[in-house]
Amino acid sequence: MEIMQYELVLVNLDPTIGSEMKKTRSCAVISPNEMNKYLQTIVVAPLTSNSKVYPTRVEIKQTKTKGWIVLDQIRTVDRTRIVKKLGNLTSSEIEAVKNVIMETYVE
Repeated sequence: MEIMQYELVLVNLDPTIGSEMKKTRSCAVISPNEMNKYLQTIVVAPLTSNSKVYPTRVEIKQTKTKGWIVLDQIRTVDRTRIVKKLGNLTSSEIEAVKNVIMETYVE
């Protein structure tokens, strides 16, 4: 299955430990296409339907997928954990994700 950056995918995140986000849930693909093409792992940020407003979270309001991209829970998963593709982030959601990543992890 070809996976592209900023796609939404359903991922089985179990097993987990402690405060890691659990169960099978929607995730946003964060890893760049060059990595996704050649590696067996994908970098994702899980989504949650319930969240307070935090500087590390990006709200999305799509028809099928609503909630918050949890950029403080980014993780690497094996491709076998991906259940199916769900769609793509909008251009404004992509920009918001990029801004949060820059502010949180780069500066």
